[in-house]
Amino acid sequence: MQDKTFDAFNEQTRQFFEPMRKLNSLMLQNMERVSEYQMESLKRYSQMGTERLRDATEVTDAESLRDFGTRQAEMMNALSQQMLEDARTLGEMSLQFKAELEQLYTESGQAFAEQAGQAAEAAKPAAAAKPAAAAKPTAEKSEAAEKPAPAKSTSQATRKRSGGSAS
Repeated sequence: MQDKTFDAFNEQTRQFFEPMRKLNSLMLQNMERVSEYQMESLKRYSQMGTERLRDATEVTDAESLRDFGTRQAEMMNALSQQMLEDARTLGEMSLQFKAELEQLYTESGQAFAEQAGQAAEAAKPAAAAKPAAAAKPTAEKSEAAEKPAPAKSTSQATRKRSGGSAS
């Protein structure tokens, strides 16, 4: 008897926390994807910066400075293109995460509605049995409800007057 009750409790607890577990898992996966992408982007940007510094150290005369300036302009164009691509990719990741969240909320809502429907169906037979028993008010119950119980005093003054201990 206790095993069935305990198993039922465990199952209800699992069902209760399942949507939160799925949400946490989804959020963790999204954080991993975004963090990994940002680390790759940071690596690309730092490599571009390092290459620019190496090129700058190779400037020795006016002609190499002019070439460095030209390469610098090309690199800035490539950098802006890379940043736009990164922003677009992060936007797509956000939209994918939003879609996954919406799907999770829809599934959780449907599961909750099904559980509520099952609980309502299970409550109908129990509710039908209770009105029959509650429809028979007894005379004893109504008299007891009308007569208040006598109050017991427990003050020290009352105990002294009675000459003993109050119970």
